Amino acid sequence: MPGPGYAFFGDEERDNVQQVLDVWSRTTAAHSYPLGDLTQTRLFEQAAAHRLGSPYCLSVNSGTSALQAALAALGIGPGDEVIVPGYMYGACIAAIVYSGATPVLAEVDASLTLDPGDVRQRITPRTKALMPVHMLGAACDVAALRTIADEYGLLLLEDAAQACGGTYRGQALGTFGQAGAFSLNMFKVITGGDGGFLLTADERVFQRAYGFHDHGWFPYRREEGPGDRLWGLNLRMTELTAAVARAQLARLDAVLARTRALRDDLLEQIPVRDGLVRRPLHDAAGDCATVLIHVFDERADAEAVAKRLGTKTLLHSPKHYYGGLPELPALAAPDGSSCPSRPAAEAWRRDGWRAGALPRTDDVLGRSLALTVGLSDTYLGADFGVSVFSGTDEVAEVAERFRETVGEVLG
Repeated sequence: MPGPGYAFFGDEERDNVQQVLDVWSRTTAAHSYPLGDLTQTRLFEQAAAHRLGSPYCLSVNSGTSALQAALAALGIGPGDEVIVPGYMYGACIAAIVYSGATPVLAEVDASLTLDPGDVRQRITPRTKALMPVHMLGAACDVAALRTIADEYGLLLLEDAAQACGGTYRGQALGTFGQAGAFSLNMFKVITGGDGGFLLTADERVFQRAYGFHDHGWFPYRREEGPGDRLWGLNLRMTELTAAVARAQLARLDAVLARTRALRDDLLEQIPVRDGLVRRPLHDAAGDCATVLIHVFDERADAEAVAKRLGTKTLLHSPKHYYGGLPELPALAAPDGSSCPSRPAAEAWRRDGWRAGALPRTDDVLGRSLALTVGLSDTYLGADFGVSVFSGTDEVAEVAERFRETVGEVLG
């Protein structure tokens, strides 16, 4: 099973899909349906905006598209720099690269999210935005990053793809900056099979993002709008995706209640001991609890435990670790670029894009081991643990195996 939302599929998802199949003419790309006849896409957007506390929600076909639309809406492009953590998903960097801007990698802190202290060291006159990533369902240090953004006049674009429903000090992740991007693929908290959406409190950002995602149209394909037009692409969410996502959104509280209960059971049965610690969180109450991370004192111990459990440390998740992205240093290759639409980057960027450029990030990821609680993703390093289907006995067995394996390695 991938993400936890998939396990909650039921009649509501099927009924919504059937409604779409019954009325194929009802589409966001048509002008023929009555204005009051809301599509599944619009119904999803309204529900997501209400649930997460944002004035505007735009549905798109993926979390990557949400990032692209947000960057375009915020006016980020050539000559700009965007600071992004070295532990993220490759789509974060790809979206920056295709916007024409330059990704600047920064260290993560002990929570495995963007380190505010390191961010300060990497700000230049060309820095336009920060892109914190709420990795593995947990919030970054939002307050510190918001302070830095305000101090330097920077934009804040949150990647909340892995943290839908997560909160920081009671407020939904993805609502602290000028925009927040979310994913609905099969490995996320809730799913539409694929898809994504962005949130913003700024009407102009929403209008520009809408135009970028739908061939330059003003919102809801009106002829007029509150701002300027953009050349747009087609990044629209399909009605079938929205039908599933809308039903899943109604299940979000139930999904999080289940993952958090399972996490709490594991925490009770896996006591703290010498040689490892639990990942510190900036807001434990707001954690989505899709994984439970332990950080070992020594990398060799983490590797040994991971091998015995049939999993791997977080350092071995190529698309999430900057050092596992060969297309990143290739951006600065003198004989070409991994992004066909832009020339090779400045030579001074080459060392900053290569493995080893972020030693603290390399170190903590190499010592971190994930127990899956609701998310099962071999590629992410979440390959051992429990699922939302797990009962009391299975949770106890997993906790016991982890304790015993750690004991065998650490003594």
